[in-house]
Amino acid sequence: MAAKIRKGDKVIVLTGRDKGRTGEVFEVRPTEGKALVRGVNLVKRHQKQTQNQEGGIISKEAPIQLSNIAVVDKDGKATRVGFKIQADGTKVRVAKRSGAEI
Repeated sequence: MAAKIRKGDKVIVLTGRDKGRTGEVFEVRPTEGKALVRGVNLVKRHQKQTQNQEGGIISKEAPIQLSNIAVVDKDGKATRVGFKIQADGTKVRVAKRSGAEI
């Protein structure tokens, strides 16, 4: 099945402590059913010092369930994603709210 949420999509969080926040997907993990969204679901992690990286407590994004995020439509509201076959036979993603291609 084709992915409804892909890397580079602008998404909004539907549930949880970050509800209502938006960000860009920079990694999708389809086998886990999770995605990493820039600036959302931040957690503190203790980082050991390495040759190239400084040690200390750092903030980084934790994975978030795909069911808890939705693609943002042109008007800034959450929309579901559908699929449509074009005349030339290619499959494209379509926003259910507005009908526009994503």
